[in-house]
Amino acid sequence: MDTQRLIAFMVFSFSALLLWDAWQKHNAPKLPTPTVQQQQAATALTSPGSVPSASNVPSKGNQSATAAGASPAVVPVSGVVSGTPVVVKTDMFEVELGTQGGDVRRVTLLKHFSATDKTKPLTLLQPKEGHYFVTQSGLAEGLPNHNSLFKAESASYELKQGEDKLEVKLVNRDVPGVEVQKTLTFRRNSYVIDVAYTIKNTGEKPLTPTAYYLFARDNNPPEGEAAQSNPMTGVATFTGPAIYTEEKKFQKVDFSDIEKGKKNYPEQAKDGWVALVQHYFVSAWLPKSGVSRDYFTDKVTEQKLYRAGVKVPVETIAPGQSGTVSVALYVGPQEQDQLKQLAPGLDLVVDYGWLKVIAVPLFWLLQFIHGFVGNWGWSIVIMTILIKGVFFPLNQKAGKSMAHMKSVAPRIQQLQQRYGDDRMKLNQAMMELYRTEKINPLGGCLPIVIQIPVFIALYWVLLAAIELRHAPWAFWITDLSAPDPYYVLPLIMAVSMFIQTKLNPPPPDPVQAKVMLFMPLVFSIFFFFFPAGLVLYWTVQNIIGIGQQWWINKTVEKETALRAAGKR
Repeated sequence: MDTQRLIAFMVFSFSALLLWDAWQKHNAPKLPTPTVQQQQAATALTSPGSVPSASNVPSKGNQSATAAGASPAVVPVSGVVSGTPVVVKTDMFEVELGTQGGDVRRVTLLKHFSATDKTKPLTLLQPKEGHYFVTQSGLAEGLPNHNSLFKAESASYELKQGEDKLEVKLVNRDVPGVEVQKTLTFRRNSYVIDVAYTIKNTGEKPLTPTAYYLFARDNNPPEGEAAQSNPMTGVATFTGPAIYTEEKKFQKVDFSDIEKGKKNYPEQAKDGWVALVQHYFVSAWLPKSGVSRDYFTDKVTEQKLYRAGVKVPVETIAPGQSGTVSVALYVGPQEQDQLKQLAPGLDLVVDYGWLKVIAVPLFWLLQFIHGFVGNWGWSIVIMTILIKGVFFPLNQKAGKSMAHMKSVAPRIQQLQQRYGDDRMKLNQAMMELYRTEKINPLGGCLPIVIQIPVFIALYWVLLAAIELRHAPWAFWITDLSAPDPYYVLPLIMAVSMFIQTKLNPPPPDPVQAKVMLFMPLVFSIFFFFFPAGLVLYWTVQNIIGIGQQWWINKTVEKETALRAAGKR
């Protein structure tokens, strides 16, 4: 098998895999969107541990906590949050809190923009039908929970210039003998919100409360995901819960597994976190290390609403005393350096696929180069040159092998004419020719085989790294993670592949030779739908390869001519 056919086989196989995955998703049965009536009529399923499920959602008029033993039940998508929403604005995001539960119900990231409208800030959390995703937290065992009304001092808060911290305090005194203050702390230049409860026991009996922190979400893809990944590429990014513990490390939890009751994570631990992961972004509850916790996931309605959360016990609170519990909430981009600092293993939410061992160093190299040049496109160009430099010895050897193959191409054609359709004798004669001329017909394959994993790993880097989302290069390329809008780069890549084909020896079979001339056009059609950054990488390495092969061909031609002159 010569180099061209190997390239064709590898790239076509990769493209076929992507197209098959896209076809599977396109033809998968669509999940029905629940109606308002269905959601209001749905009841929650039993949740794990000591927090049984509530039979219904408290009405607007019920301002006290649910009965003792009642659990957090998910508010229907169509339900109206009781009381006046509390709006909090910082330098990083705008957050809407519901006074019912005091929960984070809407988060708009001010420094990241919608995939469909790059002038509009991205709303990551929202209680929207069809894209329902909110946080819920509270105290179990009959204490104020996310269905209870909290009173806020103001309807709006803003982190002002010169301030590094903003606290929003909400109070509930509806349960006799208990006063609960929920404090949400926001900090400048941070996507972390500390969610703390201060529980004051004004009764005559000790309290042993348990706090819960969870995400409630449907299983629909995030808004705009179709705009971020073209169906022709077909690679689906993971959306759903994830749980990390030191015992089992990073574990994704598919919505389908939750529905079946499967649990591949430890339910009890003294470390770790629970998160809701989607393309480029993550929301995570991060309990303090060393604190006992229980993880849970469950389906809460028949209309595809799910929960994933953590329960944290609070030390016994004697009469007249107070107890506190606090868990950090991260809602923001999957910026790997920042995630590493927040919690062990949190950077693992960045999904690099099965070639992570290659993708991680590639991203590190890209990031290192970007620190100097300040442009991700030029970083890709420089990285490509460096990769070609690393593989130069292999490419040099492969190039010489292909050049020698090209030099004996006329003699191979003579053999084809001599033996006609007798494939066995033709192959024997060709192998004898290769031995005589000391040519390895597979010598050009190894560099291609090595570079294919790099190609796929870089694809995942461009797909998963938010640093390249909406990152411009130059001219018309304004987003390296999206396809070239004018298909210029794929066409340039097709031309470079055609030139490479002409520089390499043609296949012995005339039919294959004609097919190889059409392959650049076929590949360019596939690359129309690949991220522009990936096409840029492939185009640059093609152009470098053209120069290298041209120089090698000229060198081998001179050597062949000198040998021929010496024989005469």
